[in-house]
Amino acid sequence: RRQMYGGRDRRGVRKPLIVFTPKSLLRHPKVVSGIEEFTAGGFREVLPDPLPADRAARVLLCSGKVDYDLLAAREQRQAENTAIVRLEQLYPFPENDVREALEGLAASAEVFWVQEEPRNMGPWRFVRERLEPLLEGRALHYAGRPESASTAAGSLKRHNQEQAQLVEDAFAPLDAARRPRLVPRRKTR
Repeated sequence: RRQMYGGRDRRGVRKPLIVFTPKSLLRHPKVVSGIEEFTAGGFREVLPDPLPADRAARVLLCSGKVDYDLLAAREQRQAENTAIVRLEQLYPFPENDVREALEGLAASAEVFWVQEEPRNMGPWRFVRERLEPLLEGRALHYAGRPESASTAAGSLKRHNQEQAQLVEDAFAPLDAARRPRLVPRRKTR
């Protein structure tokens, strides 16, 4: 049995490398890195979109796996004027890197925080109070699941419906995205 090690602690003891990732990303074709990304450079707290901020009509800020759903939806919709910025680190909040990613943003651009977790869970409240000062008076909108007492939908079908709806809300016109939408409940017999 082979073990991977992430490094050594102060005493020189080897520490195991632990990676927290959804299983769906283990074989995802877009989740790959070249060897040069491991041998040069370092960890980047923010992964900005290659689209220049001044050309973006909408900026979707997110963290984690939802980024790949947003990238697929942007490609499918051919929404070339939507920039997706992924925060790889939430704390300490990478204020300067986020400011740099949003630099030059047009006054008419809409900014959304997109998350998979329900509104009352996940990083929404934490990032909102840190992002709003960086937006210089521009509104920060939310695209994600509505508030819930449970972290999980309870069924794969419902989870997929909710996931599709939050991606739709991220790309929908602002007036439609701000309306609270709920996935219809399944009728019981």
